[in-house]
Amino acid sequence: MESMTPALLMQRHEILEADLVLVRELGSHIEPRLSEYVDHLYAWMRQLPEYDEYFLDPRRAERVQRAQVDYWRELFRGVIDEAFVARRRATGEMHARIGLSLPTYFAAVDMSLTILVDRVLPETALGERKAAALRALTKIVHIDTAIVVHAYNRLTSEKLAGQARALLELSTPVTALWEDILLLPVIGIIDSRRAHDIMRSVLQRIAETRAKVFIMDISGVSVVDTAVANHLIKITKAMRLMGCECLLSGVSPAVAQTVIELGIDISAVNSRATMRDALEEGFRRVGMEVKRIGQ
Repeated sequence: MESMTPALLMQRHEILEADLVLVRELGSHIEPRLSEYVDHLYAWMRQLPEYDEYFLDPRRAERVQRAQVDYWRELFRGVIDEAFVARRRATGEMHARIGLSLPTYFAAVDMSLTILVDRVLPETALGERKAAALRALTKIVHIDTAIVVHAYNRLTSEKLAGQARALLELSTPVTALWEDILLLPVIGIIDSRRAHDIMRSVLQRIAETRAKVFIMDISGVSVVDTAVANHLIKITKAMRLMGCECLLSGVSPAVAQTVIELGIDISAVNSRATMRDALEEGFRRVGMEVKRIGQ
């Protein structure tokens, strides 16, 4: 929607200049009575379960009511330009930020049209052109709704993507244990997607830190089968290509027995029973030694 011009939107919804003229004339009859529209709309909205959640503060309700009056005044100007599109996009983003659901928004739009036509617009307004004016108004409201929904969906998608990235970082917490030594404790189930995420995160951290040893602890992995073993082998080989040696720790007796029974070749994987053993080996590989004080 960001790439759409007002002209393209008008073309898509078949809005002509004659429609805009009718909407302006319609507005001349409705604008003086917009306060009635607000009263009717909020009498309806107070019945919604979401009302108290969004309008518990009377001052906020007053601001929103004024904004709605301004919105209809703008719409009845009958001008669809970049400013109109930008304001409607901002409204969609605001709805997404406060968590207003699209079904509630659609219901409010439908009720607004009903109130304007059935309760606010004088019966004798526009005469024979009334039906054509209402069709023109509906088309502009459809443009408005399309812009708002697109902006709402885009912002919601961005929020979900951000949450997914945060979860990925939590699920692959690569930690610098020491200079040249990184650690990743893996917990849960490793499937193809998660293995890909682990590899990407691990290789990125190796590139950033130029680490020489990477300890991957799998004591929290619930199941190790052929697929999981193959994923671990691929990750190990990728690290080696970047000049970093992978030490696999946390291999339990049950996991070791399963690997043997399945006939999985893990000769390419350098494993240790515990994280402590892996850490000692990691220090040795980077030329360091840990001693007790006084020794």
